[in-house]
Amino acid sequence: MIEGGAIQGTGVPEAIERLRAALRDGKDWPTAFVETMALWTQPQEEFDGQRYDYFIGGEAFDWLALASRLSCEVEDLIPREDIEEMLFTGRFPAPFGDEEFEELLGGDKHRGHLNYFYGVEVETALQQTVESEIEKRHYANGRRYGIDHAEEAYFRIYRSTESQLLAEYQVANGIGEDDPMTLTGLKEFTYWLFKRRLRVSDKAKIASDTLKGLQLLNKASMVPFDLSALAY
Repeated sequence: MIEGGAIQGTGVPEAIERLRAALRDGKDWPTAFVETMALWTQPQEEFDGQRYDYFIGGEAFDWLALASRLSCEVEDLIPREDIEEMLFTGRFPAPFGDEEFEELLGGDKHRGHLNYFYGVEVETALQQTVESEIEKRHYANGRRYGIDHAEEAYFRIYRSTESQLLAEYQVANGIGEDDPMTLTGLKEFTYWLFKRRLRVSDKAKIASDTLKGLQLLNKASMVPFDLSALAY
């Protein structure tokens, strides 16, 4: 787990200079980007007036946040439309694929990437799926759309309401009730919910709920593997 200091690798200026040098030397930019991510040492930083948090919960690697940060350093070396496509889709352009990503990123950071994928992306998709199921059920029973079903969805997934869970999360992490919820804070809360779900649910429910989230992401072509290979 990353505890706020530097992670294994090299310093930020050196990593950025290596990235720029690799691009100037003609290396394909996806490879250069991922090699730089493998070297990156800062779990979080302030840059150009914006805070970047790369390890959610100290262990879930948000590579897109780092990709966004790196893109600020190489706008003169990579076509803007290529960067925007990567940040929008969450994928590098073909033929750079998931095997190259895993190999170049390295074992520790790739495990962190999977933590983020399951703990933030899949967990968010699960919440959206269950909320949609509830909405459809209410609509089938003659109730109108426009009602917030988040509390009911949270209770179905976590056996507690969103407000109760948020209060528990805030107490556990020393966060005040009136502190604003930032994007990073929302990711931290989602990852905390994921770990709580794994802790309190039985294996069958964990598998069923996780598959719901994966299926929604699969529809959006955001799952980096074949769902048919999963046995639930």
